[in-house]
Amino acid sequence: MEPVYVVKALRTPIVKKNGVFRSLPPEKLGAVLLQTLQRDCGLKQIDGIIGGNAVGTGGNITRLTALMAGLDEGIPAYTVDMQCASAAAALDLAYSKISSGQGDVWLAGGMESSSLQPLRVYASQDERYRMTPDQDGKYYTAQFAPGDMAPDTMLRGAERVAAQEGITREELEEWALISHRRAAGAAAKNLLQDSIVPIEGWQQDDGIRPRMSAALLKRLPLLLGPGTTLTAGSACTINDGAAFAVLASEGYVQRQGIKPMARILGVASLGGNPVESPRGAMRTADVLLKRLGLTYEELQAIEFNEAFAVIDVLFAREHPACKERYNRLGGALAYGHPYGASGAILLVHLLESLRLAGGGRGILSIAGAGGMGEAIVLELMK
Repeated sequence: MEPVYVVKALRTPIVKKNGVFRSLPPEKLGAVLLQTLQRDCGLKQIDGIIGGNAVGTGGNITRLTALMAGLDEGIPAYTVDMQCASAAAALDLAYSKISSGQGDVWLAGGMESSSLQPLRVYASQDERYRMTPDQDGKYYTAQFAPGDMAPDTMLRGAERVAAQEGITREELEEWALISHRRAAGAAAKNLLQDSIVPIEGWQQDDGIRPRMSAALLKRLPLLLGPGTTLTAGSACTINDGAAFAVLASEGYVQRQGIKPMARILGVASLGGNPVESPRGAMRTADVLLKRLGLTYEELQAIEFNEAFAVIDVLFAREHPACKERYNRLGGALAYGHPYGASGAILLVHLLESLRLAGGGRGILSIAGAGGMGEAIVLELMK
């Protein structure tokens, strides 16, 4: 199989829903990144583009993004919907294209505008028409599992796992605090600044709270009522943003004299119980590491998408010795979670985390609605 490299990865700022990007469709966010990557990497050849999206208007948003970016209309482009894992799935597919000899240069990532998430309507003859909350067929959140129409199914899944594992509110809030502190530290040092492309003059992530405290977290109400554990502090916010990367074959980087950032060592997709989606991150990472003959302790950086602090607690309990290498720059509890883009955002953060560690190998992993998971292992180039 052809070795595959990450030439460059960039993201937009991650901003809150209905914030400064409230009027920008996801294809515009993605287009800015595609233009920047083409320019910065001097790309005269692009064999294809794969983009993830979860709550957009439908259709082939990635094709629209490529055309808005002014890229050659002969370049094929298609969109992947694996919900939260969409961008990681796009990277997985681009890796597979190159490693199997189907081109030398693929752009992959994702884009999301939760601000512009459309209200949809089931057809009147669809049995789900009367199963929606107001019994008028209207919905924002798609169905992820048979018999489950709840719009807050992801939240309930996280609460279910917390109950199964005996996870306490205190454990969850400890990780929320860690996430904000680490993200605030990274922002203060401008560690990610070179990887963030301004959008209409805006280059700041607006979800990080440097003054987050245990006392503040304790005051937040329980999202699902008495006897539960999750609050707005231990669940991610809803956001807008995009991230894309240039992946290339070994032959291409050698011919062009390019020094890539990292080599991808392996990828994995996995499914599991659809009503316990937070388990997907570590479960998929476990499978990929076993396949590659690696352990977490051998990795220099670990990036999981912390849509819920439950994911952090599951990892920390299983691998306490790796806590300092886990989400070194903070995670989605601080930055936020623009669903279809988050897998590629993890790639941007993993590259920087490995740089801070002085090199080595790292993993990113993300759980997706419906019990899905995607993971990628890479090695920073010396």
